Amino acid sequence: MILYHGSMHSSDIAHARLENQHLTGAKFKTPYEAVSWLVAVQSQDYFAASWSLAQRIENATDEVINQAFNDGKILRTHVMRPTWHFVAPEDIRWMLELTSPRVKQLMKHYNHKLELTDAVFAKTTAIIVKVLQEKKHATRQELKTALTKAGITTDVQRLGHIVSWAELDAVICSGPRIGKQFTYALLDDRAARTKKKTRDEALAELAKRYFRSHGPAQLKDFAWWSGLTIKDAQEAISMVKSQFSEEIIDEKTYWLKETKAIKQKSLGAFLLSIFDEYTIAYKDRSTLGGEKYFERIISQGSALTGVIIFDGKIIGTWKRVIKKNNVEIILAPFEKLDTRQTEALKKAAETYSAFIRLPVTVKQ
Repeated sequence: MILYHGSMHSSDIAHARLENQHLTGAKFKTPYEAVSWLVAVQSQDYFAASWSLAQRIENATDEVINQAFNDGKILRTHVMRPTWHFVAPEDIRWMLELTSPRVKQLMKHYNHKLELTDAVFAKTTAIIVKVLQEKKHATRQELKTALTKAGITTDVQRLGHIVSWAELDAVICSGPRIGKQFTYALLDDRAARTKKKTRDEALAELAKRYFRSHGPAQLKDFAWWSGLTIKDAQEAISMVKSQFSEEIIDEKTYWLKETKAIKQKSLGAFLLSIFDEYTIAYKDRSTLGGEKYFERIISQGSALTGVIIFDGKIIGTWKRVIKKNNVEIILAPFEKLDTRQTEALKKAAETYSAFIRLPVTVKQ
C-alpha cells in the first residue's frame, strides 16, 4: 500500500483517479451508491452513462441501472454546464439552487433568439405541471402536444429550452421509462424535500465531494466540471482545503484526498464512453495521453463515442455494432496492440458482454 501525501508524481495521477472513481479497487453495490459518490454523472447519452456506472458497480447489468432509474433511486436532469446528469434524489435540489443561475445565464442569449421570456416560461411550466399532475409522468411528445394545444410554438430547440427551464427551476425531473421512451415527472413526486443549504454550504459540499471522488484535480478542472466561475470555484476550495492535500506536480496545483492505493504493475484496460467521468470531468486532460492522440480524437468530432483506456491513458477509440444476436466491439487503437493490451481488452469486452447480456465479438 502507498499513501499519497506530498509524494505524488505525474505518473500517479491516473492511478489515483481510477481508484477514487472506483474504476479500480472496491466496487459499489448499487447505482445509487455510485452516483452519490461521484455527485453528478454526465448522462446525455443514457446508455453510455449506464455503462459508465456499471463499470463501478458489482455485477451490474443495463437492467440493474434501468431499474434504479425507473424507481427514482437515481434521477436525471439538467444541472450543470448545461447538460443532463444523473444525480441522487437528496442532492438534486441544493445542486440546482447552486448551479441553475449560472446555467440560465448561459442560456439567456439563445432564449432571446427563441423568443422565450420569463412570461413565456411561466406559462409553459404551468402547462407542464398540469399535465404531470394528471398523468404522473409524460413523454416529451406528450408535453409537446399539450404546449402546442395551448398555442406555444414547440420546434425542437424551443421545446428543449422549455423543458430544461422547468428542470432548472426544480419543477420537473426524469420519470420512469416506458419501454424505450423517457418521461418527465414532478420533482416533488420523485425526490423528498431536504433541508436547504446556504450558498456557502452548497459550494463547500460540491467541492468536497468532487475532489474526494475525482481527485487529483485542479481548480480549472473543478470549475469546468461544475460550470461555476473560477471565482466561485476558488471560494469553494478555500472552504474545504483543510480536508485535502495540495500537490504541485509539473508546476500544476492539484487537490486530492489522502489516498491509500495498491500499486499495480498494470491498471488494466477500460472501454469507456467519451463522456465517462474519467475523461470528461477535467478541463486539463493532458494526463490521458499525448498530443497526437488528442488530435486524432478531436478530428472524429461527434462520431466518437468511446475511448480505449490502458494503464490510465487513451490508446485508441472503439465503437459497438449491434447485431441480431450479439454485439461487435470494433477497436481502433492508435498503435498496434501488444499481448498485454490485447488480453486486458478481452477482459474489458467480457465485462461489457455481461452488462448488455449478449455475446460480444472483438474486432479491429
